[in-house]
Amino acid sequence: MDQVFEFVANHPLLLATFVVVLALFIRNEMQRGGRSVSAQQLVDMVNRENAIVLDVRDKKEFDTGHIVDAINIPFSALDSRVDELKKHQDRPIIITCKMGQHSGSAGTLLRKRGFENVSRLTGGVSEWRNQSLPVVKA
Repeated sequence: MDQVFEFVANHPLLLATFVVVLALFIRNEMQRGGRSVSAQQLVDMVNRENAIVLDVRDKKEFDTGHIVDAINIPFSALDSRVDELKKHQDRPIIITCKMGQHSGSAGTLLRKRGFENVSRLTGGVSEWRNQSLPVVKA
């Protein structure tokens, strides 16, 4: 531990550069796929703004349980099937996946295709289930 303090004391410019790069990386990752919304915010957006829930998990995972009225387009097929969402382009879209790992990339893809009101569910369907919220099984 003493070596860490010694390194920091001897290399303040290097440490400052690292902190700035880390902060910029975190900011970029947070903005990349749209803002993050909690499960409660998702419910509010669906009820008040008629938001669409886009589940980007594989069909097999989707069938084990998904959010009510969610549209399933697997992440691997999203690029080729994004036109299916064009009729919902004026509505908010909330992207969800298993644990939140693909929703940022899916949000980036949708933004590049002209969708402006894109959000992602924090923690994905796993967090939704952890909060004992309802799921539909196919």
